Amino acid sequence: MAAQYYPHLFEPLDLGFVTLPNRIVMGSMHLGLEEVPGGFERLAAFYAERTEAALIVTGGIAPNAEGRLKPGAATLTSAAEAAQHRVVTEAVHAAGGRIALQILHAGRYGAHPDIVAPSALQAPISPFTPRELTDAGIERTIDDYVRTARLAQSAGYDGVEIMGSEGYLINEFTAPRTNHRRDRWGGPFEHRARFPLEIVRRVREAVGERFIIVYRLSMLDLVPDGATREEVIALARLIAGAGATLLNTGIGWHEARIPTIASSVPRGAFAWVTRQLRGEVPIPLVTTNRINAPETAERLLAAGDADLVSLARPFLADPGFVGKAARGEPARINTCIGCNQACLDHTFAGKLTSCLVNPRAGHETELILTPAVARKRIAVVGSGPAGLACATTAASRGHAVTLFEAADRVGGQLNVAMRVPGKAEFGETLRYFEGRLAETGVDLRLGHRVTAAELSGGRYDEIVLATGVHPRLPDIEGLDHPSVLGYLDVLRGGAPVGERVAILGAGGIGFDVAEFLTADAEAADAEAGATAAPDPEQGPAAEREHRPAPPEGHAAVAAFLAHWGVDPAYARPGGLTEPAELRPRRSVALLQRKTSKVGAGLGKTTGWIHRTELSRRGVRMVPGVEYRRVDDAGLHLLLEGEELALPVDTIVLCTGQDPARELHEELSGLGIAAHLIGGADVAAELDAKRAIDQGTRLAAVL
Repeated sequence: MAAQYYPHLFEPLDLGFVTLPNRIVMGSMHLGLEEVPGGFERLAAFYAERTEAALIVTGGIAPNAEGRLKPGAATLTSAAEAAQHRVVTEAVHAAGGRIALQILHAGRYGAHPDIVAPSALQAPISPFTPRELTDAGIERTIDDYVRTARLAQSAGYDGVEIMGSEGYLINEFTAPRTNHRRDRWGGPFEHRARFPLEIVRRVREAVGERFIIVYRLSMLDLVPDGATREEVIALARLIAGAGATLLNTGIGWHEARIPTIASSVPRGAFAWVTRQLRGEVPIPLVTTNRINAPETAERLLAAGDADLVSLARPFLADPGFVGKAARGEPARINTCIGCNQACLDHTFAGKLTSCLVNPRAGHETELILTPAVARKRIAVVGSGPAGLACATTAASRGHAVTLFEAADRVGGQLNVAMRVPGKAEFGETLRYFEGRLAETGVDLRLGHRVTAAELSGGRYDEIVLATGVHPRLPDIEGLDHPSVLGYLDVLRGGAPVGERVAILGAGGIGFDVAEFLTADAEAADAEAGATAAPDPEQGPAAEREHRPAPPEGHAAVAAFLAHWGVDPAYARPGGLTEPAELRPRRSVALLQRKTSKVGAGLGKTTGWIHRTELSRRGVRMVPGVEYRRVDDAGLHLLLEGEELALPVDTIVLCTGQDPARELHEELSGLGIAAHLIGGADVAAELDAKRAIDQGTRLAAVL
């Protein structure tokens, strides 16, 4: 049946000694569970829910102490450590799956003082300078890779993935940027390729022929002095000849200044990189990066870009991705939106990995959604992300849920977020919840501003208020001036905005407004016309009106590559070229009262993207501003002790939010208890991650 819907995606792949049932690889993600008490049991539960993928690849495990990502990070160096992994492999095999352990040596990216590299060159994203490996140290490191592969085999893994991309140790050997050696491990390509070649060759000798070896090859470094296209192809041939089973695609180094997996990256934007190797190597190729829908995966396979597709974060968002695709139910998939907020941001902040749209990810053993013991009547007020998560989760457990929404469509702030350039994927989250409302039988009351009287009298056993926020108005003279707008007037209301703009407040909303107002004129015109095609399975047409479609296809990819300076002709090492010149629509100043760096509170892995974008668009980002007044001359302010007047046409207020708790106060006055979630609980910043998590966790215990 699966082949009926996605024939290429569900075609088996014979590897000679094993046949994969489909073409979907669950890509590597380090969850942080590898290092916590009871973490392997939690990993077992996590992976066991995702075994419909043809092959699971674990998060990176270091082959020695020097290669750890951080102090205390997981290694696999002994039989005792291997024994801990057996609970994972046994759980996966019991569920009918296959799993490979990724061997990752961090090289100069390790966050500890004992890091090593081919040359003593400090990474721009690390505070430590690595020690240059000696010839003997290199040989020992190769032996460590072999030892880890054999231990993985003894622990029951079906294979290993050797991490040779993203700027980690092996990649540092292959690129002239980081390999300045003049011995047999550096200099000409043949010497720089020796390290990965010896690792793969010796691992194959150690594990035998009936064991999967995936090599993750950096096919596009996206850094100056990276590998050339010819070197990538030559290395791929050598790795295949040395015994690799599959070649996986790596795109970009962690220090590269080009987005590769953020939501602003078009779907399948780097499949062309994998395609360059088709016909050049005799082993199957895996393509990756921003493949979050079965339609995208099918398109890429049908086009011949690769033999398999790798999806990592989409398996955080929905462990049932493969099964839903196989049954022809793509509308039921909880789509990864590429936000990074609960996955990569957590990883690099030392937190456990989870998912904004699926807070159960990584928490399968403690966030358990069992059927309710007693069926309750539950009222949820507000259909933003918190209300939607709470209502659908509670209904899925068997409760009778009524969801009240004052507007004529569900979504709340999701309807605002998806209008921001690069955030169209939020529309997928809204589509998913619309489907869940119908599936779980929630009684949806649109256009109904519920009153305290309606909620009183014992009609409901539980009342949940997800009533959101009110934009906060600053204490500034002249806010009634016609030049002053709120952020909702701009993002949701379509209010006219002048050519010269001052944005007050540089949090996430301020950055969103700045990007919305300065989008390149041609790109903005194109995006304004890109709305999702009607789909009867995706909710009422009225609720899908003006929903932007995530960028996909050749035109979107070409525009993205030109915008960021990626050369699809691969004429230069690293695949870089000059980024396109921008035509910003407006002159914008982004102001904040704090004296700290503008945008300091943005996401750890995406904040630099937003700052870079606005800088390229000429946005002035100014901290330490005191707002004085607004009048016909513009915005009057005090900066570094000097009184200034900005002659602007429009002033947009992004100065925070306050919880919308009027209904809560009315209920309290009647002696009726109610739960507060989402912005109604904490309104410091609009936060869909916290809202969905809070709504889900509350519904799990009601």
